[in-house]
Amino acid sequence: KRQGRGGKGVTGMTTRDEDFVEGMFIASTHHYILFFTDKGRCYWLKVYEIPEGGRATKGRQISNLLELKTDEKIAAYIAVKEFDDQHFVVMATSSGVVKKTALSVFSNPRKAGIIAASVDDTDHLIEAKLTDGTEDVILVTRQGQACRFHESDVRSMGRTAGGVRGITLEKKDYVIGMVVVKREGSLLTICDRGYGKRSDIADYRVTRRGGKGVISMKLTDKTGELVAVKEVVDSDELMIISTEGQVIRLALKNVRVMGRATQGVRLINLDGKDKVVDVARLAAKDDEENGDGEPEALE
Repeated sequence: KRQGRGGKGVTGMTTRDEDFVEGMFIASTHHYILFFTDKGRCYWLKVYEIPEGGRATKGRQISNLLELKTDEKIAAYIAVKEFDDQHFVVMATSSGVVKKTALSVFSNPRKAGIIAASVDDTDHLIEAKLTDGTEDVILVTRQGQACRFHESDVRSMGRTAGGVRGITLEKKDYVIGMVVVKREGSLLTICDRGYGKRSDIADYRVTRRGGKGVISMKLTDKTGELVAVKEVVDSDELMIISTEGQVIRLALKNVRVMGRATQGVRLINLDGKDKVVDVARLAAKDDEENGDGEPEALE
């Protein structure tokens, strides 16, 4: 159910003692899912092949659905209706490297997966997004920096290429998220201690790729460091997930837009060592206030 910001949330799924909630993904059953691993490989699955379960069920291990290598973890996923040459997959790594590859290249995957990007042993893939070749890309770091550039700054490459520099990082900093700007909305940043804020995307000036970027959020010991970034508008809703399985659903119209360098507000009240681990963005339907509708996926 929808709650006001700063609430405790509800249990979103049951987890075993050695497990924790890492992410949430919403898609149509008519889509294909491209799964990208932290090692830069891509796996292909039809949505209807994923077993359906209730809100509090444990779900299935991804290793039972995909033939992942023992040292691989899922880093990103994209819903695709059809593969064509007019769309691209833009990928980013934790060290600030970005890469763009035509979507059509991923149309014939092998069961054991295919190479999506060559990733160094000291690096790992953190995000992959679908684009149309005309959009802006924003890279956001753990320590609150953000670099916005046009995707035309990144030429289209083959699957085995390694990519180019997207943002220059300070020592010990790394990229935690990538946004492809599709609407003139706001940029939502969320910290691991449950704080977050919205800032106008227009406040993030377009620069060339490879820069150090600008301050995206003022971080303190109270807020913690950044864990997620999303492009949102007032009509969107937000699902915040914690490592202990708590989930809160918020209407983003209740989270006001602030300046880039502000600290933000508490979005979820966390206990003890619990931390925010992931965020999903939803759009509410008109009849959802009465509990009869289902959230519509935006990505």
